[in-house]
Amino acid sequence: MSAEQPLVYKRDDFRSDQVIRWCPGCGDYAILAQVQRMMPAICEQTQTPKENVVFISGIGCSSRFPYYMDTYGFHTIHGRAPAVALGLKLARPELQVWIVTGDGDGLSIGGNHLVHALRRNFDAKILLFNNRIYGLTKGQYSPTSEFGKKTRSSPYGVTAQPLNAMALALASRASFVARTIDTETRHLQEMILRAANHRGSAFVEILQNCNIFNDGAFDDVKGRDVKAERLLHLRDGAPLLFGSDEDKLLVPAAVSDPNCYLAVADAASITQPALVHDEASANEAYAYGLANMEPPTHPLPIGVIRAVEQPTYEDLVEQQIEDARTRHGPGDLASLLDAGECWTVD
Repeated sequence: MSAEQPLVYKRDDFRSDQVIRWCPGCGDYAILAQVQRMMPAICEQTQTPKENVVFISGIGCSSRFPYYMDTYGFHTIHGRAPAVALGLKLARPELQVWIVTGDGDGLSIGGNHLVHALRRNFDAKILLFNNRIYGLTKGQYSPTSEFGKKTRSSPYGVTAQPLNAMALALASRASFVARTIDTETRHLQEMILRAANHRGSAFVEILQNCNIFNDGAFDDVKGRDVKAERLLHLRDGAPLLFGSDEDKLLVPAAVSDPNCYLAVADAASITQPALVHDEASANEAYAYGLANMEPPTHPLPIGVIRAVEQPTYEDLVEQQIEDARTRHGPGDLASLLDAGECWTVD
């Protein structure tokens, strides 16, 4: 698209004519609304025409998403959205590919696919809706459900530790890792836009509510009366301040404290320069330290934890193909099939 023909879309251009079939009050509505709201800006900033946008999902409440976007889309099978997305991106590298998944679809049956999508760093935007429950199948515990939580499939309490999606993404060497919340509208918009503009696998965990089977799952951090004390807004180059009056901050933990990498301190008591957030830090321990923080001992970080530039999978594959062509010529499939020993089957 030339500079003389800017891409101009409206929010309504991304609303499909399908009836939205989520439970009233579900956090999915908020996420859908903000994705639709941000798509015009995303297409303009990335110079992506609408017909080059595709949403791919697996199975679950969140996986209805492609039906509600007036774009191309695939509703695939359980946990396999990353595999379909990678194949599509390799075949059509000009497409802007979005993967929409949930804590069950993406971290349980699809966990292996998610890990390898992230480590390959192919250019896809991955939105993982986390409500700590299986909503579509009516309230069984999911990989992110809290230890001891009583659900329809764990009447005496969950006996497994919850999976930390952010730590998993970092361990998979994702080049972009962020977290946001369904009810933090402007923050959600910002994270969607940041992910869209990142080249590589951009992973965004979205904490959201299932008001039918797990109502109030994140009220301990996003409730109006507690969020100032429980949420840490990460801003690149800014001090790690939080609290109602920004009177608390994170500092490197003492060597004598083996339980955490970052410690909470009174901002007024710190005399040395404050620790500032560096989303491109080469110190992986710092990112892991943030990803593993949670109340009551620490605030829960939201924002971009890690954003670094790395070669994408499809670029590296294309370079290998070009190198092979340079060394061996364009190739001849018929000659390859006829090469070597052949057998005739009667």
